[in-house]
Amino acid sequence: MAKSKSKKKASDNTIAQNRRARFDYQILDTFEAGVSLAGWEVKALRAGKVQLTDSFVQMHQGEAYLYGANITPLETVSTHYVTEPTRTRKLLLNKKELAQISAAVAQKGQTCVCTALYWKGHLVKAKVGLAAGKKQHDKRDSEKDRDWQRQKARIVRANVTQ
Repeated sequence: MAKSKSKKKASDNTIAQNRRARFDYQILDTFEAGVSLAGWEVKALRAGKVQLTDSFVQMHQGEAYLYGANITPLETVSTHYVTEPTRTRKLLLNKKELAQISAAVAQKGQTCVCTALYWKGHLVKAKVGLAAGKKQHDKRDSEKDRDWQRQKARIVRANVTQ
């Protein structure tokens, strides 16, 4: 009788999330994009030294670029290379996705933001989202909903333990 191969449980492959983008924008559509990185940047990502808070995606000459993502170099690498933590990084998307993003960004009120960086095998992928800005009252509503969900979970937990 042959043994069935057991699948390993996938660990959390998220490197960084842009929570500020989820608060400020309503994400309408998402894409998976590869990220063109230097070797020292990959090592810094493995160490978790990345921040996406002020990052955004912009189209330039038919290509998508990630601006404002801060990848802090490791101390061992910064002696060998001239490192620029907030350099522009090219996003790798196919032509159909690039056309869809540029058409959506051309519309009034829509923008493109990077919502997360994660590992897919040995490759670094970026979750890019087409987004529309939230108004102040929308932000308050989402905050109320989040508080209510938290409160509801506390109530359920309290009732289960009794």
